[in-house]
Amino acid sequence: MAGETDLSKLIKSMAPELHNGDYVFVTVKDLEKIDRNDTVCEFKEEEGVTLVMNRQRADALGLEYGFVAAWITLKVHSSLQAVGLTALFSKALAESAISCNVIAGYYHDHVFVDRKDAEKAIGVLTGLSATYE
Repeated sequence: MAGETDLSKLIKSMAPELHNGDYVFVTVKDLEKIDRNDTVCEFKEEEGVTLVMNRQRADALGLEYGFVAAWITLKVHSSLQAVGLTALFSKALAESAISCNVIAGYYHDHVFVDRKDAEKAIGVLTGLSATYE
């Protein structure tokens, strides 16, 4: 299953879903102390490994973070080769003064926004989906 590439279909069927909980981005040098079941995702960078995880778990592990996020999944199965989806929804969020961090999974795009902007972001994404031509 390669996913949808038609931009109009992607936007109209985004179906943003807000996950329960607070999520944080942390960085670690040593993954041995981290249970992979506790992470949403990871990305290896030169300076360390960035992890996205539930805030409660990060707190329990004593990990430092500076950004508390809400996690929104776009339920449409977007192709990794689709062009324009991220640009359109990130522009709509930016126009509403909402910063976003996007992670593309094989099936879905995942958008992390400041926790205080969660409901506003859902409204922006739903509105974009409903009005896109």
